[in-house]
Amino acid sequence: IALQLHEARTTQAALIDRKINAELGPLKLEKAMFRTSVTRIDQDHLWGAKGFDEVRFMVATNAHDANPDFGPLNKIASGGEMARFMLALKVILAEQAPANSVFVFDEIDTGIGGATASAVGDRLAGLAERHQVMVVTHSPQVAARASHHWMVSKSTGQTRVTPLDLEARREEIARMLAGAEITTEARAAAAKLLKAGEDSFMDFKTPQ
Repeated sequence: IALQLHEARTTQAALIDRKINAELGPLKLEKAMFRTSVTRIDQDHLWGAKGFDEVRFMVATNAHDANPDFGPLNKIASGGEMARFMLALKVILAEQAPANSVFVFDEIDTGIGGATASAVGDRLAGLAERHQVMVVTHSPQVAARASHHWMVSKSTGQTRVTPLDLEARREEIARMLAGAEITTEARAAAAKLLKAGEDSFMDFKTPQ
């Protein structure tokens, strides 16, 4: 039975690797490669209900080298890279999830910005076409791709969650871009980001 499980894992690992590696380019990880390692544990006493395999996610961040150096995902990837690898993995696993499943991403934009943050926003928006996706983010590029926007604020020991209409949303994204002082240029940039998001979500409404 353990051998059958090992064979099934090896087959699925190859499928997952192929799909995840196809996701890395759009997430600005063109030089990286993902590989699932399925190896047999030699010590018989470690075998159990989950079989005799050790399964690890391995990555190489410079896979175009002649001999790419693969290492465990949790040790090789930086914070920003880790977030994008995990997003790619979630996108692939979501294919097997029931329709309208709920996915929550807490600051998946950590350590990234600019075009990379826009790429992450695109992937999250794609995932949201089939499932309910909730994202905690400090990235204006990511926030602009959502269909609804809530602002979370803290004051005097209380946390307030405020739904934003389209105008308030533009101001909040401008603040995310500019900081404390919102400039005309920041408002124009926010409007441009929202316009790009509207191409995917034309029916934006204030969340209830």
